[in-house]
Amino acid sequence: MILPIYIYGQPVLRKVAEDISLDYPNLKELVENMFETMDKAEGVGLAGPQIGLPIRVVTISLEALSEEFPEFKDFRKAYINAHIIEFGEELVPMEEGCLSLPGIHESVKRSNKIHVKYLDKDLKEHDEWVEGYLARVMQHEFDHLDGKLFIDHISPLRKQMIKGKLNAMLKGKAHCSYKVKTVAKK
Repeated sequence: MILPIYIYGQPVLRKVAEDISLDYPNLKELVENMFETMDKAEGVGLAGPQIGLPIRVVTISLEALSEEFPEFKDFRKAYINAHIIEFGEELVPMEEGCLSLPGIHESVKRSNKIHVKYLDKDLKEHDEWVEGYLARVMQHEFDHLDGKLFIDHISPLRKQMIKGKLNAMLKGKAHCSYKVKTVAKK
């Protein structure tokens, strides 16, 4: 089932998400719905708060990048109760966008390497270092779990330059091809 994506201004996007219990109801169905929603919106990642749930569940699919990056062929993973334990020192700038901030793209500096702990879709525990593009996507999505958005990492000047777009979103004006839930539409 395709779920509406919560747009900038929705309070859940600024809330710190909670770890879920291992017997969370319909978890497999939720993960499948998140993948379906993310695919429909042509995103590479989706976090629980982006569908209105303040829980630590993230889906990431990098299959669309597999022509350029063969290591991402068939890459579709769920990250449950995910936490970043440590950041590498090297920061790399790259342009980012977000399904919850349609039409906004800004350069963000992020660590090229991170140490993460999470459960996979089968609730198997993982403790690993991740590098490169996947590390960036994980940082972006895991930020959602901590009530942060990628625009929190840009300069005050850049934030001022996108203020009009952000204000439009607060008024319920989000231009995108997928189902959304804005603040103005209660």
